[in-house]
Amino acid sequence: MLTQKMQSEYNKQINAEFYSAYLYLSMSSYLSENNLNGFANWMNIQYQEEMFHAMKFYQYVIERGGKVVLDAIEKPQAEWKDIIDVFESTFEHEKHVTSLVHNLMSVAHEEKDYASVSFLQWFVDEQVEEEANVDELLQQLKLVEGKGSGLFMLDREAKARVFTPPVAQ
Repeated sequence: MLTQKMQSEYNKQINAEFYSAYLYLSMSSYLSENNLNGFANWMNIQYQEEMFHAMKFYQYVIERGGKVVLDAIEKPQAEWKDIIDVFESTFEHEKHVTSLVHNLMSVAHEEKDYASVSFLQWFVDEQVEEEANVDELLQQLKLVEGKGSGLFMLDREAKARVFTPPVAQ
């Protein structure tokens, strides 16, 4: 059974994950409008990953006998200066999500909820990967100054990305 504090923190995280999905869907739309369909696909995959994360938290709360309380999702940004701005925003957002996951882990330790500590370790590891992937792409975009043939080569690579749900633990 989850403590009230853990349940409350998980509900905040579920909302944050749905917001992340909403933000990445907005970025995907922006990129499509700017004829960067590969990057739009990349963000659409991010959207799918965030929905997967939200539902993983949702199912966990239910499995632990908790109550999921869905809150309003904040309206995401819809315009960016350019492709580099999009990925700088993405990197900052992923660092924010990492801090939220770390907070959840801290609360789990405080509450002596070792089942949650075990569950949350997957998200800690996932955030390392998320930040690294976004940072790598951001650095490549900066190398080509977000322009020219380098931009189109990166866009083509991003088009090949697919969502593969992680294997259940």
